[in-house]
Parts: sequence; C-alpha cells; structure tokens
Amino acid sequence: MRAIIPVAGIGTRLRPHTFTTPKVLLNVAGKPILAHILDSLVKIGVTKSTIITGYMGDSVIDFVTKKYPGMEVDFVHQEETLGLGHAIWTAKDTFNNDPLIIILGDTIFDVDLNSIFDENENSIGVKYVEDPRRFGVVLLNEHNKITKLIEKPQELVSNLAIVGIYYIKNSQLLEESLNDLIVKNIRTKNEYQLTDALQIMLNKGAKFKTFNVDGWYDCGKPETLLSTNQFLLNRLVEEVRVDGSVIIQPSFISNDAKIENSVIGPYASIADDAIVKDSIVKNSIISYGASVSNSLLDESIIGNDATVNGMFQKLNVGNSSSIDYSRETE
Repeated sequence: MRAIIPVAGIGTRLRPHTFTTPKVLLNVAGKPILAHILDSLVKIGVTKSTIITGYMGDSVIDFVTKKYPGMEVDFVHQEETLGLGHAIWTAKDTFNNDPLIIILGDTIFDVDLNSIFDENENSIGVKYVEDPRRFGVVLLNEHNKITKLIEKPQELVSNLAIVGIYYIKNSQLLEESLNDLIVKNIRTKNEYQLTDALQIMLNKGAKFKTFNVDGWYDCGKPETLLSTNQFLLNRLVEEVRVDGSVIIQPSFISNDAKIENSVIGPYASIADDAIVKDSIVKNSIISYGASVSNSLLDESIIGNDATVNGMFQKLNVGNSSSIDYSRETE
C-alpha cells in the first residue's frame, strides 16, 4: 500500500500565513495539517508515501524527513499547478504497481480506512452536500456502483460530492488513464482533473464503489481551519492542567509552551515554544513560537513567531508579525 499526498497548492485563502508557510504545515490542534494525515497513515500500517510538492516544497521535505525518518517517502515536484490529475500523473513513476490511497493534503478525515482496504475494491469517499457545484460528484446505479464521475457540475445531477480520498486497487490502470489524460489533452476548466482519469478507468472496465465520509474537515480557509481545530480537540482525552492558569477543555497546550496567569479555552491550541501571559484565549490557534500578552482573543489565528500585545478582538496574524496596542496614545 502506498499513500499519494498532493501538497503543491499555494493556499491563497489562508494568507497572510501562507506567504511564509506552506498550507499543509499550518498548525491545527497542536501540529501541522500534514502531520495529522501522516500520523493516521502510520497508525494503520501504511509505510510508503509519495508526497507531491510545489510551493515552498523544501519546507515540506525538511519537515517530513525530520519528523518521519522511518517512513519510506518519495518526493515529486509538480512544476506547474495544472490540476489534481496532473499532480497525480507527475507521481506515476513511484506507483510500482502498489495499491494506492490518495489523500488531499489540506483535508482531515474521520473514516475507518482499514475497512475500505479489507474490501479490496476501487473506492471513492463521498459525502452528501446540498450544493455540489464546487465538487466532483458521482452517479450510482441500482447496485450502488459508480457509473459516471462529473467535475463541478453546474446542473444538479448528484448530491454525492467527492471529498478527496480515493482507494485505487489497480495503480497500473490508473497510470494508463492518467497518460491518456495528458497525451489527449483532456481538460475540464482548463485543468487535468483526477475525476476525468477515473472516468477513463471506468470506461476501460474498472469497477468503483463509494464509502461515506461523514467526518470531512477542510483546512483551506481561516474559518474552516478553526472548525477543524475544534473537531480535533474534541477527540482529545488528556486533560491539560497549568498551575496559575485556568484551562477550559477541550484545549491543547504543548509541553514546550509557557502559560502564565491566563484563561485558555475552550478550543484553544497552543503550539511548541508559544508564550501566553495575562490573557484569555478561546477558539484560537497560537502557532509555534508566538507570544500573546494582555489580550483577549477569540476566533483568531496567530502565526509562527508573531507577537500580540494588548488586543481585544479577532485577529489573523501572519508569521513574525508584531501588533502592540498596549501603549497609550498621547
């Protein structure tokens, strides 16, 4: 089994944070998005991965090689962001006829992958959505097998949205279909779509089923990053205590963080080397090395090594920034 994880996106909706940090390395519930994905794969015994990099790829490579030395990882660089199908095509030389689990690098899932592997069939994760126009969708027959895949339909043909997790039993057929996509220049909305390659597989006789993914948590925007943070914190079982401060569960506080005379939580994540003093922080993410003092923060994201002092509002502060409202105006 090999995991294919595309992480080449720029993450424009998460600026200013993604000016200095790739989206998949943004902190949520105490560790990067990518770490949550890799940890879940390690837990179920997936030891081989291909990570498709692009924007700030060196940072991703550095993180993975340091934090996951025991995982066999191939890094493939996508020169141009020409769609998900193109991203997976760039990784085709690493397939080695392995069954594949494809997981998008900016989404966290709550699903039992082992049950999908046990059935040993090509499978696509789906979720019912009211408005499927932003997604790829699947159409099913009376036997609940996929008959057609459509990328971003503008008319309602199905409410079963593809959520970005795929199990491919026959990786050789996927490679052939991706090659067809590129050679014949098959594009949808000017991009090479993975859904189109999977449709080619269907046309060649492959069978696909679906599995429901009720727990599907997007990390592509500040508000969804915070909601994903809430979901992950709700799964924590350890109660955090800090002398001299009040910790309201669920919250995550790194052992390497420093908390003084503060109220933390609920739904606060305080990362490594962060400092929070004389503050109230709830429903917020305080990233690596950030410093917060004399502040009340709610629904806020404070970037790595940023400094916030004397704030009583919602903030979205990028890395290495400094905001100080503590001085009185003369």
